Amino acid sequence: MKPVDLHASLKMSLTVGLLAAAFSVQGQSTYSWMSPDVGKAWDSGYKGQGATITVVDDFSGDSPFSGNLGTGGQLQGHGDWTALQASMIAPEAMVVQRNWGSEAVALTQDRLNVLNMSYGMYARSGYGVNRISWSGQEQSIINYAKTGAAVIAKAAGNDAVAVGRANRSGNVDYLNLALKGAPSAIYVGALSSNGSTTAKASLASYSNYAGSDSAIQKNFLVVGVKGDTTGLYGTSFAAPIISGYAAVIGSKFTAATPTQIANQLLTTARTDTLRNYRASVYGRGEASLTRALAPVSIR
Repeated sequence: MKPVDLHASLKMSLTVGLLAAAFSVQGQSTYSWMSPDVGKAWDSGYKGQGATITVVDDFSGDSPFSGNLGTGGQLQGHGDWTALQASMIAPEAMVVQRNWGSEAVALTQDRLNVLNMSYGMYARSGYGVNRISWSGQEQSIINYAKTGAAVIAKAAGNDAVAVGRANRSGNVDYLNLALKGAPSAIYVGALSSNGSTTAKASLASYSNYAGSDSAIQKNFLVVGVKGDTTGLYGTSFAAPIISGYAAVIGSKFTAATPTQIANQLLTTARTDTLRNYRASVYGRGEASLTRALAPVSIR
């Protein structure tokens, strides 16, 4: 049977909202959209040093939109936003911008590699993953996830369906399916706020959720996406938070493998900060940078 080519069906995991008020400060400071965990990590000296975050995205700038991550309102493209967000979480990581293409993604030698993927590859449901004709770019990312060569932060998608299920148009994100079971891949869903034990968070209305497949639940995390503050909504802006977290964790556990870093995030996630926690919705739970940095088991 003829392979299915998804290159024309690439879709950013993005919902653009109206810009709301945000504050701006100078220098390496935390911002209101970040979890308080970020400031605690920085205070301990963990800012992503020694890690490379490669953001695979649209950097052509053909469709800019407004947002404000706390540094003042800006008009820029999808890739610029996701790269900026990752760099703000992990300010001492090396952030590499890679525009969408067909060539394999290169990894940086002798550094922790993190790949941010705030997009999906869509086609009609019903195909097996082995029928998909991947470009060199996607095939390299899938290989890195399966071999544990890099932490892969994959935006879960904005169709309000379980990961791997068809959306209302009958299309499936086959990139999500291709990463199923990969040891260093993390699907990232969006909460409408950062959760706490006194103000528990809920899944954002647009966000895809873990679903009933235990293999996806095992690698699914959620983080707060405060679109009411930044004007940026979508799991596109959840994935870079996890990318930044992975880099920050790597700056403490410098000998850890990408799979160990991914597992550290997954196994230390919180469920007590989520409203009506269920694994079928939230997967492992809300990522906790503080908890992920606390153990010494992966030194």
